[in-house]
Amino acid sequence: MQKRVSPDEIFDVIVCGGGPAGVMAAIAAARGGAKTLVIERHGFAGGSATAAMVHPWLSFHNKRGEQVLAGLGQELVDRLRECGGALGHLRDSIGFVHSLTPFDPDLTKQVMLQMLEESGAQMLFHTVIQGVETQGDAVSRVRVWNKSGASDFAANVFIDATGDADIARMAGAETQESSNNGVLSTQPMTMNFRLSGVNWNPIRRFVLENPDEFHDETLFDDLRRGEPLTAVSGYFSQWREINETLGVPRDRVLFFSGVRGDECYVNTSRVTQLDGADGFDLSVAEIEGRRQVGAIFGWMKNTLDGFQESFISAIPAQIGVRETRRIVGDYVVNQDDVIRGAKFDDAIARSAYPIDIHSPSGAGLVTSEAPDDFYEIPFRALLPLGISNLIVAGRCISATHEGHASTRLTPTCFAMGQAAGLAAARCSQNNQRPRELDFGELRKSLREQGAIV
Repeated sequence: MQKRVSPDEIFDVIVCGGGPAGVMAAIAAARGGAKTLVIERHGFAGGSATAAMVHPWLSFHNKRGEQVLAGLGQELVDRLRECGGALGHLRDSIGFVHSLTPFDPDLTKQVMLQMLEESGAQMLFHTVIQGVETQGDAVSRVRVWNKSGASDFAANVFIDATGDADIARMAGAETQESSNNGVLSTQPMTMNFRLSGVNWNPIRRFVLENPDEFHDETLFDDLRRGEPLTAVSGYFSQWREINETLGVPRDRVLFFSGVRGDECYVNTSRVTQLDGADGFDLSVAEIEGRRQVGAIFGWMKNTLDGFQESFISAIPAQIGVRETRRIVGDYVVNQDDVIRGAKFDDAIARSAYPIDIHSPSGAGLVTSEAPDDFYEIPFRALLPLGISNLIVAGRCISATHEGHASTRLTPTCFAMGQAAGLAAARCSQNNQRPRELDFGELRKSLREQGAIV
């Protein structure tokens, strides 16, 4: 059993946020020998993957089928497979990316916790961060609140894995948020949900008999040969007839197969023009998202063949947030970097995911071609300007609106988190600041841990 965390302790590394990036950062830091604390507002690990059921994970591979992301993210997938919580990497039958990775959110909570405990990292759950204390250009402490009241925790290096750049903003770092002429234009939020009791056979038949009703890159030939139907994007004409009545500003139905044969995860709701980093807007979004879940499910059950016997088996603890604040860092990942497959001397992660912008109005998508092989994320994009001992990992790294639309995906966040955690451990042990690291040595160590860099 983990010992009780005490505010009197001084940590080498404090990770703020226990989502995909934060979990991997904490594991990497602790395995690297750093005394590590991860602070998380929920009572479990996993963030968007578990609390918001952002399912499946897209994508560990490039469009040629070459794996470009591994490391701790792949270790998590392997361990989930052993306990029945994942099926491994499957072809994306929509054809948008090469692979997708279905997972069970509850078993993911369990396996992530096991990995954290085995690493030696300490966890402080049900705790929110209220503010930070700085000395010069460095963060010295974070102030937290939980049922015991307010406490301060000190560390040598901090990792902001909040998803919203909360720590960076509190420390006075510059942040950015997408807007158009002063109007918020971040990507919409989505309340996913899981159905059980789904019969996939009539769904497959309908897809093959009505190809014009579905995404034009759907792998119809593979499906005719009997390959698994892992994802569906379409029902265009049927959805057009009803979506305004349902009050869901979306142009299609999107759902994915689950770990079990009768499951599907529905990613169709759209909550627009609200700020996912604003507590008052989030409350409105949660209520609207849950209303849309009921409307969408009722329509699917009563209209689409294969869903007649289905039932809602899980609604997540929170709405899924795609985009809020991002830091302004030493480098800003942009659209051109993604499309041309940019490479960097200080690269700490790869991705082959295309630019994927869900319209701020909710109705459509703006996408790009994926790079031929992959693009790289430089360590500089994890370093907020003006703060010397803070590393940012996850969807709030330094990127433009378009660049963020690729870097935000979970497998990429796994890789960024692993790099941030290892870098933080090295900084604490060697009394260095992140900008003083030997990037060649950091990359070498990441490769030794199974990462692909």
